[in-house]
Formats: sequence, structure tokens, C-alpha cells
Amino acid sequence: MSIIMGYMVPHPPIIVPEIGKGGEAGAENTIAAYEKVASEIAELKPDTIIITSPHAVMYRDYFHISPGENAYGDFSDFRAPEVKISVDYDTELVSRISEKAGLMDFPAGTDGEQDKALDHGTMLPLYFIMKKYRDFRIIRIGLSGYSLNTHMSLGRIIKASVGELGRRAVFVASGDLSHCQKKDGPYGFRKEGPEYDEMLIKTLESGGLDSLKDFPEDLLEKSMECGHRSFCIMAGAFYGTKTKIEMLSHEAPFGVGYGFWRVTPEAPDDESPQNIIKSRVDSEINAKNNLISDNTDTANGIYDNENSGCKPIAPDPYVALAASTIKNYLENGKKVLTKEELDALPDEMKSSRHGAFVSIHEFGELRGCIGTILPIEENLALEINRNAISASTEDPRFNPIRPEEFSYLDINVDVLSTPEHILSEDELDPEKYGVIVEKGRRRGLLLPDLDGVDTVERQISIAKQKAGISEDENVELYRFTVKRHT
Repeated sequence: MSIIMGYMVPHPPIIVPEIGKGGEAGAENTIAAYEKVASEIAELKPDTIIITSPHAVMYRDYFHISPGENAYGDFSDFRAPEVKISVDYDTELVSRISEKAGLMDFPAGTDGEQDKALDHGTMLPLYFIMKKYRDFRIIRIGLSGYSLNTHMSLGRIIKASVGELGRRAVFVASGDLSHCQKKDGPYGFRKEGPEYDEMLIKTLESGGLDSLKDFPEDLLEKSMECGHRSFCIMAGAFYGTKTKIEMLSHEAPFGVGYGFWRVTPEAPDDESPQNIIKSRVDSEINAKNNLISDNTDTANGIYDNENSGCKPIAPDPYVALAASTIKNYLENGKKVLTKEELDALPDEMKSSRHGAFVSIHEFGELRGCIGTILPIEENLALEINRNAISASTEDPRFNPIRPEEFSYLDINVDVLSTPEHILSEDELDPEKYGVIVEKGRRRGLLLPDLDGVDTVERQISIAKQKAGISEDENVELYRFTVKRHT
């Protein structure tokens, strides 16, 4: 089994009657949405409910997963100690997530619990759910100071762990939206408040769960939202799964945005593009070492999940070659491509010579990147083969990749044009051209179209840093273009 449904929910204590004492009447839509969500979860009968909360134990550099057999909490902080919540934890799933995170050197686990009591971001959804359904255990996970992308990566670990244990799980991502929607609200008004809510609504309307990681950090900070990282973890838990996203409610009666969304998986996980890709790469390695297959029918093809109709598309041969090379080397130390493997590749990879970079990311973070500015090998296929092994095992910034990490890697191949000497910075464009700086024997390179590198000055500065060239030294400049394969 897997994660069978996801919900993005708010957690305003005022909607609990014992707390609101009539004041909850201003949030009728939010209460109605909670009642609906609770009824749906009761019908789904999940084994486990995974709850991410911004008010659980939180560290800057660690995701805390609540340990122990069970937990208790009440709403004493909101003058309603009589409202109590008690739940059991899914200890086996907690262990599996923690073990998998440890194996991947991912910063998540059960260490560092400061307060065992349930927080209100966890209790509020449980308050409504447990009125209608109680035959479940929970996982409670806090947020961190890591990037949005890293939060999504935690979701991918959760997804894999749920699948391995065969759980029927529902994911509840708890979090309020902007806290500065009204002048007379508790946090006042900022224009970024409604801007954030509007951006979130439009993003989800377009089905853009993966796009949650692209929200500007300054907008999140200025809008005073508290749920976005929680939502990103859930987005990662649906990575590779086609989903239907429906808004159940949105309002801001007290100056804080309350939003509900239902996320319904529409395709089995084993039909997701990412798993089809992985299956295809594995089968290509094991079946006659044939790296590229001409068969692109719906049984063996890879689906374009972003285009309507999910039409089959052929795998990128450059990425498939790099992935197969890395997998073969990690598992059995194989470095050299056989004649049969080379013969199966497209002619363009066998007849041309280019520099190439192989970039490897794991959980959204760089795990290795090594390449050649000018070709060393007799053809591009061998260049990619050589650099894929180097990027996975010889990048001095990282430990060598282990075989068990392979399933979590995202691999890109950049093929470089021949560098062209230029006389002026005016001939550069950081989106279009990569840059090479030279001073004597010192040389630094920066690829084009990188996040955060949007000026020529910034591009040259980073390239100089990589080469150990000071800012005030004059350098020879070269530019090149890149064909990126993902």
C-alpha cells in the first residue's frame, strides 16, 4: 500500500468550541471543511496518519520525528485543559523512516526530543478526526531550517518507508497560511499576506505540488506563514505520483489565512514516471547490457507527466548512460563500456567529442559534480562514462556515493560547446553562456543558468573563487553554451 490521500489543513484553536466559546462562529467554512475531512478519513480507514506540524519539536538542521509508544496533549495553553488528546505512535514506521534517513545521511530521526506533549498543530486535526475515527496510529514530524527542497526530500523518504511496510496512510500537513491579512488582526496587515495566499491558491489550482519548493523565501518570511514547509514535506510524499488537487475552503476571518486542500493520488506508484525510469534503467542494464531501447510503447515507455494525455516519451540517452554507468560501477566496479553497449548508443554520442559535466543531486542537494571543459576521451559516450564515475566517487567535496543511495539520485548531463575566447564581459549572459576564467595555470568554470547567479558580475566572481583568483585580478575570459540533459 501507500499514501492513499493527503490533506493540507490549518490549526486555529479558536474553532474548538471549548476554546472559542462562540467566537468560532466567524470561521464556519473552516469548521465545515474540517468536518468533511474527518468524515473522509473515517471512510478511508487508514492504518496510520502522518502529521507534519510547525509547532512540533523543531531544529534548524534536523527533522525531529516523535519517538516512543504514545503521546498525550491538551489545550491548557488555550484555557481549555478539559480538551484532551491521546494517541499511539506507529513505532515500526518511525523506525523505518529514521533508519532510511540514517542510511542516506539525511538529517532526520528521533533524537533530541524536548517536549513529549502533543502540540496544537497536531492536536487540532486530531480533535476533529477522532470524533469520527480512532482506529489508527500516527507519525508526528516537525519542520527544520533547511530549504524547501530538502523538506520535499523528507517526504520522498516517508513515501518509500510507507510503501515498504505496506501501510495504508493518510498524510495531514498542518499549517496556517499568512498571518497578516487584516489591519485589525493580531499581526496587522502586510501586502505579502494576501500575496502569499493568492500565490499558493494559484499554484495548487494548476496542480503544482512540486512548485511549492520554488516559493521565494522572502515572501514566506514577510507573509508570516507557518505551514509552507509542512506542505512541502507532503508534496515530496507524492513525488512521482499523478495527483488531483481540490480546494475545500479558504478564508481569513481573523486576519490569518486558513486553507484546506485535498490531494488525491490518481495513478498507482508503480506507474509513476520516476519508477518507470528506474525500472527501465535496471532492465536495460540486466538485459543484454543494452543501454537504450527503441521500444517506446506504453508498457515499457516513460510517460511525460506534465503533458495532457500522458503520452510515452523516449528516455534521454545521455542521462540513461550516466545512470547506468554509475549503477554498474557502484554495484560491481565496472568502468569500461563494452562494444555492445557502445553500439546501442545514438550515433551522435559515438561520433562527436565534447567536454561534459555529470551532476548528481540527492534529496535536492548536490551530491557530486565533475566534468571536463575540453574532451579527453575519443567520443562523447566515453566522456560521459568517465565523468559519471568521477562525479559519483571522486568529488573531493563529498564522500563516495554508496550503492544503496542510487534510487535517490537525480542525474543531469551537461554537454559543452567548444569554449570561445571573448574580450569583454559584455559578451556574457549568465542564462545563456557558461564562463571560464583563466589566470596563468589557474582556471575556474561556472555553468550557465544556475539558481542565484543572475548577473555577469556574480558569475565571474564565483568562477574566480573556484579558481583561487582574487576579485581584483584581471583574467582571460571564455564563454561556452551547454546542452542540458535531465
